[in-house]
Amino acid sequence: MIGRAFVGLGVGFGLAVDPVYISEISPAAHRGQLVNMSEFAINLGIVLGFASGLIFASVDENVAWRWMFSLGAILPCFVIYFATFVMPESPRWLVANGRGEEAREVLKKVYPDGYDVGDIVTEIQDSIEKERIAEHAVGWGIIFFPSPAFKRILSVGIGISVAQQAVGIDAIIYFMVFILNQSGIHSRNAQMWILLGLGLIKLGVIFIAGRLLDRTGRRPLVLISLLGMAVSFFIVAMSFVGAVASEVAAIVGLALYLAFFSIGMGPATWTVSSEVFTTSIRAKAMSLSTFSNRTTATIFASSFLSVANAMTWSGFFIMMTVVCLIILVWMYIYLPETKGRALEEMAQYFAEITGDQSILEAEETLNRRDGDRTDEPEQEVLL
Repeated sequence: MIGRAFVGLGVGFGLAVDPVYISEISPAAHRGQLVNMSEFAINLGIVLGFASGLIFASVDENVAWRWMFSLGAILPCFVIYFATFVMPESPRWLVANGRGEEAREVLKKVYPDGYDVGDIVTEIQDSIEKERIAEHAVGWGIIFFPSPAFKRILSVGIGISVAQQAVGIDAIIYFMVFILNQSGIHSRNAQMWILLGLGLIKLGVIFIAGRLLDRTGRRPLVLISLLGMAVSFFIVAMSFVGAVASEVAAIVGLALYLAFFSIGMGPATWTVSSEVFTTSIRAKAMSLSTFSNRTTATIFASSFLSVANAMTWSGFFIMMTVVCLIILVWMYIYLPETKGRALEEMAQYFAEITGDQSILEAEETLNRRDGDRTDEPEQEVLL
């Protein structure tokens, strides 16, 4: 249990920091694809876990899981060690802490040769100043007593993180073998091959989603994903109707569910939550978003079997169909498109959506200051 607790802490830190870091060093035009690499890496690990289950299928269950955990402790250590040599500090964090020259050097590595990174540093400085003015205008309780723009930002960032787990992804993966067993597939070897196949489908679709996030946008993929998952859950529910469960229908439904999840709600969740939070609240808000995500995952995973047994398997998957449709309506109403927008634009963008005067007034104040600075040299020349 102590070991699992440390694993949970590591996963929590990774989910909170990883997408934020990638979003802060990524150009806006490629942010979706690059943040998606985090989701791709997570699911590559899941596929390797399924593969190890197949490798140890003939080993006693009480020994196999120990070997699997041992293998999982080796590769991450090497990856983390070598990553320290190539990972620069976030340019936005550097600018926020008065280290502009270091931020320029980092941005020169990210952007093409000859690109004027000075403009990007200036935009970051301006955005931090705008957020500071807005934060001062609404007080220190910007997280707990947010202005309309920040309330919308928090509801979108945290809401999509909760929704990702409310569609049951972690619980479904945890209990995939149990679901296959209930559908009539009892061979352990067959179950491992099916898990590996489903994992590869999920991984392949995530790779495709990375290319689509920056082309079609986040919002369309999320809406398609939720509608597809609702249909998939309905197919799985129908597979359990009748005296004998349909193995084929259950496998097809699960494969479609994983595919539709991976095209939208999987990668888009961390992309959206990592880019909508402004610099002034990003660390706190992303931590709250990750906490909400993992709390929802824990609730669903711990109650999955109890609820399914109480409602019957067909009833449970019908309920999940309804959940997906409810989330679909919520996303349609509240989720704006953030494709191609710089992180520095998010506060202004949400202020325009909500009519938040505190942010808009901060923009006007900063523009007046910039105008005054521009006028000073002209006055000196006239004198």
